[in-house]
Amino acid sequence: MNRTRQGWMRLMALFLAFCMIAAACGGSASDGAADAGGSDDGAADAGGSDDGATDTTAGEVASAGNLADCPNPIVIQTDWFPESEHGALYNLTAGEGSIDPEAGRFTGPLAADPSINVEIRAGGPFIGFQPTVSLMATDPDIFLGYVNTDEALKFYDTFPTLGVVAPLDINPQMIMWDPDTYDIGSWDDVKGTDAVINVFAGGTWSEYLVGAGIINESQLDASYDGSPTRFIAENGAIMQQGFVTQEPYNYENIFTEWGKPVETLLIHDSGFEVYQGAITILKEDLDEKAESCLAAFVPVYQQSIVDFQNNPGPTNAAILQAVIDLDSFWQLDEAGMTNTVELMDSLGIVGNGPNSTIGDFDMDRVNAVMKVTKEQVASIPFPDDITAEDIVTNRFIDESIGR
Repeated sequence: MNRTRQGWMRLMALFLAFCMIAAACGGSASDGAADAGGSDDGAADAGGSDDGATDTTAGEVASAGNLADCPNPIVIQTDWFPESEHGALYNLTAGEGSIDPEAGRFTGPLAADPSINVEIRAGGPFIGFQPTVSLMATDPDIFLGYVNTDEALKFYDTFPTLGVVAPLDINPQMIMWDPDTYDIGSWDDVKGTDAVINVFAGGTWSEYLVGAGIINESQLDASYDGSPTRFIAENGAIMQQGFVTQEPYNYENIFTEWGKPVETLLIHDSGFEVYQGAITILKEDLDEKAESCLAAFVPVYQQSIVDFQNNPGPTNAAILQAVIDLDSFWQLDEAGMTNTVELMDSLGIVGNGPNSTIGDFDMDRVNAVMKVTKEQVASIPFPDDITAEDIVTNRFIDESIGR
C-alpha cells in the first residue's frame, strides 16, 4: 500500500515531536456519552468473564474484509512499555512471541491468521517520548499506532489520523498522592493544596486542568520520566501522574522503598474524557487495501479485547517475560498484572460503555472532548469545522462483539 511521505512532512514531523505520554483513554460508541465512572451494568466480577460475553475467539471472527490485504508484519506503535493495559494488543498473538530487548519490539504470529506476524513496538523512552503520530508520519513500516483523542486533534492539520478501535473505554491516567500528606476528596481539593504535580512534558490533560481552573499552572512540573525515584525521594511531598491500574499497586507492593498505599483521581473524572490509546491509522494510508485489511482486522481486535479480559493468563505471562527481558526501571509482577485486569473490569476501564459493543467510539463524547479542548487548551488550535467523525470512525466495528 502507498506509504510515501513528502519531504517537508518528514521535517515537520520531527519539528513537532514533543513529549506526550499518557499511558492515557479508550472508548465505546453510542448516541449518548459514557457515564463518568465508565462501569457498565453487565461488567464481570473482577477477573472473571461477563454474562453474555461472546464465546467466539479472536481466531474465529469472520469479517467482510481480508486479512491477506494487511501488511506483514502488522506493525503497531504503542506509547509505553509492555503492560496489561495493552493486553488486547499482545493477545492478538495469543501470548506467542518474544521481544527484542534493544529495539523494544515484540513479534509473534497473529492468532487469527498465523501466516501474518504482529510487531508491537514499545513507546516511552524507546521512542524518545515522542507522540506516535510523528513516528507514523516518518516510518512507513508503522501501519497503526496508539493515538489519544487530544493527540489526534493536535496533529490534525499536519498529519490527520483516524481512530478505528478503542481498547479502553475509560482513560486509566490519574494523579496520585500520599494520603498521609494531603487530604483530598475530589478534584475540587487539588488546587488548594498548592502541591507540585510531577507530569510528563507535553501532556494535554495538564493544560486542560489549568485552563479549566482545576489546578494552578504553578503546580505543574513537567520533569516526570516514568520512574518512581523522585516521588519516593521526596517522601510523597509531591503529586504525580500515572495509571490507576498500575502505580497504586506498584508503590504499595513492588517499590519497597515506599511500600504503602497512595490515593488517586482519574483524569477522566475531571471532565477531560479522551480515548486513551485508540488504535489509529494515518488518513493518507486509507487506500483500498487498508480499508479491506481494517474491515477484517478491527473485529479481530475487538474480540481480542474480550478474550484477554476473560483469560488474561497466557498473554500476561508473555508481557511479563517481555518486561523481564527489557531489564529496565519498568517493573511488573504476576500479582500486579492480575490486579490490573481486575481493576480494568471493576473501574470500567475496559467495557462496552453505554451500549453492547466493545471498542467503538461514542461520537457525542468525542465532540464533548473537542469542545473543552477548544475552550481550555490553547496549544491545540485544531480547525473549527471538524467533528468527531473526522478523527474517529466506527465503520470497521462489528457491533455484535461485546462483553
